[in-house]
Amino acid sequence: QVQLVESGGGLVQAGGSLRLSCAASGRTFSSYAMGWFRQAPGKEREFVAAISWSGGSTYYADSVKGRFTISRDNLKNTVYLQMHSLKPEDTAVYRCAGRQDRLLAGARREYDYWGQGTQVTVSS
Repeated sequence: QVQLVESGGGLVQAGGSLRLSCAASGRTFSSYAMGWFRQAPGKEREFVAAISWSGGSTYYADSVKGRFTISRDNLKNTVYLQMHSLKPEDTAVYRCAGRQDRLLAGARREYDYWGQGTQVTVSS
């Protein structure tokens, strides 16, 4: 069993930056691909970014490509989401997710573990 705890959310002005962290428990973190998803009020949860077990492969939603960067530190059992040039439409609860596979994936159903989420609010 893996537990995921996000942190780093908050209120930021448009154009600003935030870095989200997701700390994972469990010895097998380094063998899991990880992802970030977000859900805005009244909308479905959507894929944001994913990273393979080694960090060698990453994948982004078109809406965040060039602005967000996903990374991981397997020694610290942590995955990060660095967000730049934030827009009001980035406002959402951001959740990290882990899957029992080394390869990254973009679909919610591919993930086995979920954190509770952290709120990101971008003001205009």
